[in-house]
Amino acid sequence: MADLDLAAAAQRFVTTWEAGWARHDVDAILELYADDIVHTSMPFRPPHRGRAELADYLRRSFEGERVQEVRFGEPVVGRDRLAVAEFRVLAFEGEAPVTLAGCVFVRFGADGLAVETRDYWHTAEGHLPG
Repeated sequence: MADLDLAAAAQRFVTTWEAGWARHDVDAILELYADDIVHTSMPFRPPHRGRAELADYLRRSFEGERVQEVRFGEPVVGRDRLAVAEFRVLAFEGEAPVTLAGCVFVRFGADGLAVETRDYWHTAEGHLPG
């Protein structure tokens, strides 16, 4: 993308994540990221650097999770190729229903791939409305 359409890149990001998370399709999700992605999955965790580390993190995160529903909100775009979107997941960990809610901040490169991402999320017992 010569002139990045940030809104389109952000929409592609959330649409792909929504479908990819529901199917635990790590390969589809990884296509959203630059090779040298820096992803932070919570404020005090060390970042995952590069696609290989991100892939390992995603596979570990999806283990034992049975997804019932994944929803991403409409992304909000800003300056400096930055977008943010909320997400909500209803799943089962073992037999226990859980709700995961959070948001992702994404900085895109000129080519429309994510070069930096940061998640903030919380998990609660049960399937909570929202």
